[in-house]
Amino acid sequence: QVGGFAWENCGDGRDPAVLQSLSVAPDPISIPGSLRVSVAASSSKTLASPLKTVLLVEKALGELWIQLPCIDGLGSCTYDDMCIMLDNLIPPGTTCPEPLLTYGIPCHCPFKAGSYSLPDCDFDLPDVELPAWMTNGNYRVRAVLSSGGQQLACVKLAFSLQAQ
Repeated sequence: QVGGFAWENCGDGRDPAVLQSLSVAPDPISIPGSLRVSVAASSSKTLASPLKTVLLVEKALGELWIQLPCIDGLGSCTYDDMCIMLDNLIPPGTTCPEPLLTYGIPCHCPFKAGSYSLPDCDFDLPDVELPAWMTNGNYRVRAVLSSGGQQLACVKLAFSLQAQ
């Protein structure tokens, strides 16, 4: 589906971590602008460091989908451990930012097994300087989370960006 927000789990049905619901508005996503997100996810096992994440990011060019390279940490990148990245964003020992705090969603590894739910929450998307190759258009993203060679989750997203 091109030009509309969509998501799906792409694991083999045995992944311990799955998305149960995800909604994003507006469609297309506007930068800068406000983004309303609701999400529910669950995991049957604790997710602990190292949490390797592999992103495949594609952009539509007419009928073709072009894989975007990994440049300055954006695009089709492999992140060896998301736990370290989270620690760099939110120093360990500090409280998780809102709205995560209110809804009891952890922002550091390990993530205990269980269900997590974030109802409709608004986030402000700042006017960031996106690289030219990441501006207006339709995108597909495939994210695979693994640890020690075992796949933990696989999610596919499709969305449109509209930069001012």
